[in-house]
Amino acid sequence: MTNQWNYSPLTRGQRADAATLEAVAGCLPAVAELLVRRGVRTPEEAEHFFSPSVADLHDPFLMPGMTEAVNRLNKAMGAKERIMVYGDYDVDGTTAVALVYKYLQNYYSNIEYYIPTRYEDGYGISRKSIDYAADAGVKLIIVLDCGIKAVDEIAYAKSRGIDFIICDHHMPDPELPDAVAILNPKMPDSTYPCRDLSGCGVGFKFMQAFAQSNGLSNHNELESLLDLVAVSIAADIVPIVGENRVMAYHGLKRLNSNPNLGLRSIIRVCKLTNKEITISEVIFKIGPRINASGRMQSGMEAVGLLVSRDLHDAYERGKDIDQYNRDRKEVDKKVTDEANDLIERNVGAVQEGRSIVIYNRDWHKGIIGIVASRLTELYYKPAVVLTCSGGMATGSARSVQGFDIYSAVNSMRDLLENFGGHTYAVGLSMKEENIQEFRKRFEQYVATHIKPDQLAPQLHIDAEISFADITPDLLAQLQKLNPFGPGNQKPVFCTKNVFDFGTSRLVGKRLEHIKLELEDNSTSRVMSAIAFNMAPYFEHIHAHKPVDICYTIEQNKRGNRGDQIQLTIKDIRLSKL
Repeated sequence: MTNQWNYSPLTRGQRADAATLEAVAGCLPAVAELLVRRGVRTPEEAEHFFSPSVADLHDPFLMPGMTEAVNRLNKAMGAKERIMVYGDYDVDGTTAVALVYKYLQNYYSNIEYYIPTRYEDGYGISRKSIDYAADAGVKLIIVLDCGIKAVDEIAYAKSRGIDFIICDHHMPDPELPDAVAILNPKMPDSTYPCRDLSGCGVGFKFMQAFAQSNGLSNHNELESLLDLVAVSIAADIVPIVGENRVMAYHGLKRLNSNPNLGLRSIIRVCKLTNKEITISEVIFKIGPRINASGRMQSGMEAVGLLVSRDLHDAYERGKDIDQYNRDRKEVDKKVTDEANDLIERNVGAVQEGRSIVIYNRDWHKGIIGIVASRLTELYYKPAVVLTCSGGMATGSARSVQGFDIYSAVNSMRDLLENFGGHTYAVGLSMKEENIQEFRKRFEQYVATHIKPDQLAPQLHIDAEISFADITPDLLAQLQKLNPFGPGNQKPVFCTKNVFDFGTSRLVGKRLEHIKLELEDNSTSRVMSAIAFNMAPYFEHIHAHKPVDICYTIEQNKRGNRGDQIQLTIKDIRLSKL
């Protein structure tokens, strides 16, 4: 299980802030501690945190390049130019394209969308897509979730009479494309307050600026698209803080009340109808189905679903995408098994090394990012998985918490044909003959730069509490901290010296889980808990020996009472006597 539990008591200043939140804002002690750890210090800040308002969204014109982008879009619409909305084939890209296309289509008809294919076009902007646009009479391309490194491609587009507005959130290089405008909160000169917008979030800010510049006062028309932004925020794993928290909060409300027809179709095939949809459901159920379209077929199908205006059409498209996801799971399992076999044959090198770089030219390009993520989780090392596509070794890199894999890949860019991404996820391509040198240099970089505590899972504890603190009121206040995600993870609590009430038992097909009934010395109440894949602890617990537990607090909706509380155990340790 987890090797390292991390908990630091509040400082004197933090304890004073927590006391104020308890006295003035009515927060329970554990919730006050959680808020302070998240940078919430005053009752006013707590109110904004608990009830995010769309009025708290930043002025979109704070983003450098926004005035130029809006002016060029207005000019194109005034001149009735053909406009193309272009984006990446993943969840962030397809939701971004759907959002911008849907919104502009309300006011302009000479517009189309384009998603490159993973296998023919490759990542980002391709000459093939530019030629298609030029032949179709396109004069302006709005590119979303990619384009920040497309220097040569945008120069080529300019030679064919096509202007570009880039809406991206990936790390830029020193040399920038010659676009009419670049909207990217990660630009070196950007002072935009929310640096970590998703690509769809950047598209939303562009449309917000467009609406302001044209006096479009129907705010509901724009805010109705926040369900798409919420899906992108969850799927792209961007921090759910600040402006992202506002958009995720209201986007989830839309997902749970009146989602667009395409998302409603996916919710239906996921069997989530009439169930509460949280960030977790988006990450594990909705997002993968949208992604499967670009992985297995074409991202154009995902956009077609998300912009559908007919319920029957949307449902049929949703069923198709659900089938792509089933196909993806089969391929995913096959490649993951093969990757693990490859690692086990070289287990000595993997154990001794600080990283994993594996290559199989026959692996399916659409799922190697998923496989890289699985290897990172299993071995807790930065992992690069490569396959062959278009005569190049193409792959995905994934990182462990705290290690900047973008900087690692950037340090050996001389070996690469192309790369781009974020701190924890990078796409890259290279000539096959460079793989061995890449593997050697990547391992050297990781071994030099990674910290020892980044090579083992870390469990960050928000508060140490007793069972007497766990009440329906606590659960209700914790639920107000939603949505959870990076920057605002679901709170993890620790309780020490707990005992089996005498009724705990092993469950699961292989008896690998423990269904627990626990007590401590603070109350006579017995706490229900579930510990997945922790059967090795059962004999110790069943012998009525004390343990320390880390857990999240959940509402057990399967219980007889709606307020029944269940703990989801994240780790167990034998108590120190």
